[in-house]
Amino acid sequence: MRVRTWPVVGVVFAVLWVLVRGLPLTPISLVRGSLAGLIVGLPVAFVFRRLYSKHLDLGRGVRALPYAGLYLGAFTWELLRANLDVAYRVLSPGMPIEPEVILVPLRVESDVAITVIANSITITPGTVTLDYDDETNALYVHGVNGHDPEAIAEPIRTWEDYALELFDEEASPSDPPPAIVVSGGERDRRPGRQDGGDDDD
Repeated sequence: MRVRTWPVVGVVFAVLWVLVRGLPLTPISLVRGSLAGLIVGLPVAFVFRRLYSKHLDLGRGVRALPYAGLYLGAFTWELLRANLDVAYRVLSPGMPIEPEVILVPLRVESDVAITVIANSITITPGTVTLDYDDETNALYVHGVNGHDPEAIAEPIRTWEDYALELFDEEASPSDPPPAIVVSGGERDRRPGRQDGGDDDD
């Protein structure tokens, strides 16, 4: 069912109003807060209606809710794991940090999906989105765990699988993701190799 977008956005603003106000959980206070939120939210949504699409497919939105929950769950888990990992690295003797920049090609193509994934990377400790390459549809990602670049890309791919469904992208989670590119190239792990030196024969 397609409906105009701005009233839905106004209702979302009203719900956010109730949540941020921290109202007592009594029926009368929730009703008053909701009405106040609608009085503020609907006009604001109407004034800024040109910032979003004119119509919204509510059925599509309802079908996307499970994937939003899965995305949020996967992101929360990675956030907790990354916090512990960074804390371990900071507290460990010698601070085992091996930074690396990788290029992560994306299957998502919409601006909102790319933005959500890029922000998720930056919010997660130990990684930050440096830039977006429009020509290759890829993110430059800096990570502290450069010893295993695939470990940096793994949670990003999980988020992207859910984002493909959440934002109704053309690609599918079953499509194989493009290979990442490590900025430093292939690492030389030969025994006895001294970094920064040249072999003289």
